[in-house]
Amino acid sequence: MNQAILFNDDLHFDQQHDAWSFTGQVSGQRITLYFHSMQLKKLTEIDNGTKFDLEEVTESWLEENEPEGNEIHIELE
Repeated sequence: MNQAILFNDDLHFDQQHDAWSFTGQVSGQRITLYFHSMQLKKLTEIDNGTKFDLEEVTESWLEENEPEGNEIHIELE
């Protein structure tokens, strides 16, 4: 499914989910994206290049999946 997503500029490390996270809007619904990765957890900040990569991963995920609820958890290697 090809869904457009608008990303918010609120990338941060979410301690509760132990993952980097930001929000976006898909079809008028606000969703929270969580990126679970041992490599990312080691970072204290995410640069613009990595943020762009996470946005691309999200877009690819949405092409193959339908969000259920208002959270998306993406496991990265």
